[in-house]
Amino acid sequence: MMLVRLAFASLRSRVLTTSLTVASIALSVTLLVGIENVRAGVRDSFAGTIRGVDLIVGARGGSLQVLLSAVFGIGSPAGSVKLSTMERWQAHPAVKWVVPYSLGDSHRGFRVVGTTPEFYERYRFRNDGRMVFVSGRAAVADTEVVIGHEVAEKLGYTVGSPVVVVHGLRDIGTSSHEAHPFHVVGILGRTFTPIDRSVYVTLGGIEAMHDEGGGIAGSSMASAEVAGGRVSGGRGQGGTAQPQTAQLQTVRKQTAQNSDKAAAIIAANKQRAAAMAPPPGTPMVMPGAEPPPGTPMVMPGAEPPPVAVVQQVAAKPAADEPAADEPEHDHGDDQITAFFVGTKNRFEALMLQREMNTDLVEPLTAVIPGVALGELWQNIGSAEVGLRVIAIFAVAIGLTGMLVALYSSLEARRREMAILRAVGAGPGLIISLLVLESVLLAIVGCLIGVAAVYGGLFLAQGPIEQRFGLHIALHPLRATEWTYLTVVVGASLLIGFVPAWKAYRTSLVDGLSPRA
Repeated sequence: MMLVRLAFASLRSRVLTTSLTVASIALSVTLLVGIENVRAGVRDSFAGTIRGVDLIVGARGGSLQVLLSAVFGIGSPAGSVKLSTMERWQAHPAVKWVVPYSLGDSHRGFRVVGTTPEFYERYRFRNDGRMVFVSGRAAVADTEVVIGHEVAEKLGYTVGSPVVVVHGLRDIGTSSHEAHPFHVVGILGRTFTPIDRSVYVTLGGIEAMHDEGGGIAGSSMASAEVAGGRVSGGRGQGGTAQPQTAQLQTVRKQTAQNSDKAAAIIAANKQRAAAMAPPPGTPMVMPGAEPPPGTPMVMPGAEPPPVAVVQQVAAKPAADEPAADEPEHDHGDDQITAFFVGTKNRFEALMLQREMNTDLVEPLTAVIPGVALGELWQNIGSAEVGLRVIAIFAVAIGLTGMLVALYSSLEARRREMAILRAVGAGPGLIISLLVLESVLLAIVGCLIGVAAVYGGLFLAQGPIEQRFGLHIALHPLRATEWTYLTVVVGASLLIGFVPAWKAYRTSLVDGLSPRA
């Protein structure tokens, strides 16, 4: 205890030097532990974005592309998946449930997503967290939307607020779906995930707003007309809808105008195609390819082949012409971006993934969220290593500063060391005193650095969540961080032997003899 009191008294006698040394150690430890905390927090936040989903299935592409586009809204998907394909896999014996996920356009910079009410029940995040409606309910009609907490907070929306979707991901699109307005029916609680920055509609809503003729006339309003000119949403007594004659006439007028414009465009395209088409019966030949047998060679700009040749070619049935009784291909098959799959048994996820990736009907890519996230961190692991190297260099600079401060202070402490030797202090006591001072400086610097990290995270947690959507939780020091602190204290112990060795070699006479 006498040695500890003597070390504290010696450090207090040099307040400025001691404070600067502790500050340098504290800043370097703050950087080292802070980077580790942020790195682990970002990993946990990304990993906790989606839970309870065994497979994410999208069009054929990279696994990271499917994960980032479907879950995080980053980038664009590789393609779309037929809704019939999802329904076919839904009947698989290993599948417990499926949820469609269709990326749409945007509303004031927020992504619009089409899904079903089951999405709000099946989706999990971080430790089995569930989506909760702070107000309203799930969207079930084609004109209803559910918005995330950040959308409602930034735009000031409440239940009943109108929503107009535009093309693209910004409000600078060339057109908008004003003919198919939506209204808010539900607001989700904060999740600190991309859900907070999303607008959710039904799959019918995605389809209706892209229908030819404006959307409302082709979906909700169409069903209203069939019902006898009544519009859902204008409820009167007894639960029946009130007639909206003026609104129906306006919609019919807009539909007729849009149909006339579409017909004019189609007619113009047909005329332009007819003007650019070759003479009737002329065989199609790729540039540089051999012409069909019996076809005369014709230079560009020359007269067309004789009529007999043309008639002979025209009389032959085209190879790609469908038979009269062959059904036409359905080009209107519903499309979705991806779908989430929950299996009856987690062990069946790998088998199901292999079957989906080798689907012969439609090329698919099925990814396991945890595996894809591991691949993501493996790709960006070099950035983490770079941050750690920077932090380690900062700690090395702080320790070097402490060595310089202790070594330089010996010149002013030579008389102090000589007096201690004169009153009976042995070499071991002198060495122990200087080493103890070095360790105390490192310990105090580590304590201040760790306190600064937790204080900074506590104050910045809210702004980081609101600005970046990352939830960096406060947690006790992990094994890696304890290892860093132990290395810092151990390095200070070794550094303390350098000035101690010099003090040991200082003679008693040199310390008692004043210099001119």
